[in-house]
Amino acid sequence: MISPTHSLKGRDISTWFDFSQSDVSSLLAQAQHLKESPHNNILSGKTLGMIFEKSSTRTRVSFEVGMIQMGGHALYLNTRDIQVGRGESISDTAKVLSGYVDAIMYRTTSHEKLQELAQHASIPVINGLCDRYHPCQALADIFTILELKGRLTGVKAVYIGDGNNVAHSFMILGAMMGLEIVIASPKGYEPDAEILAKAEQIALENKGSVVVEHDPMQAVKKADVVYTDVWASMGQEEEAEERLKAFEGFQVNQQMLGEAKADVHFLHCLPAHREEEVTTSVIDGPCSAVFQQAENRLHVQKAILQAVIG
Repeated sequence: MISPTHSLKGRDISTWFDFSQSDVSSLLAQAQHLKESPHNNILSGKTLGMIFEKSSTRTRVSFEVGMIQMGGHALYLNTRDIQVGRGESISDTAKVLSGYVDAIMYRTTSHEKLQELAQHASIPVINGLCDRYHPCQALADIFTILELKGRLTGVKAVYIGDGNNVAHSFMILGAMMGLEIVIASPKGYEPDAEILAKAEQIALENKGSVVVEHDPMQAVKKADVVYTDVWASMGQEEEAEERLKAFEGFQVNQQMLGEAKADVHFLHCLPAHREEEVTTSVIDGPCSAVFQQAENRLHVQKAILQAVIG
């Protein structure tokens, strides 16, 4: 169980900038407990409202199953079906839902919308993805690395690709937990400069490091973990051809992994475009932990739900 000294009850989960290393350590410990003992009635009678502006497999299923496994309920609210999609304000939606459910998970196109919802809701709001951050994915990533390596401090984890919302949250949380984070992106596709500067400061405070590289082959040298994501995320389809050119040489393949440690593990937040950002032989190969990583979304999100609602 999460220690009362690390109580997160009532807190929003928007970005890991708002939390401490001890908060995250408590969530990781509880995720491990819930993975080993998945069924309980901790959230009996509790309801999670899930608002989706973007399609989803892992986020929807893992949050919904997580609530069920803890004795609660989850409501799927697509913006095409609720009034916020027809002009009702986010602030009114937040106030109305606060009278019905115990927490809101919001998967949105905009961090500003997430902040507005959280500002007007009197219940916890969990970021299920926005354009700047993906905190639940990052917690699953770090939990997976801990399972694979047995430690976090000093682990060299290299993210190859676009400096997007996944990269931002992975960088922040990795820095906080003492990892050696390397982000290898083409020029012009680096992480946001302000987020990077904050992550670098967090790394200094926690004996970690954050470095941005433009040469992926150099970046992966002696890596413990190599992580990638699609080159064109949802909403960037019109840039796909341009991005294919920009990311040439950034495909994670056997040659690239040959520069890493012999016991390297490969991660991907999924969905993957095989033979684009990663070869089939890597993602389906012996070093891949992508499905363990995907399953861990369930366990870490259950820990979050218990912490903020329970």
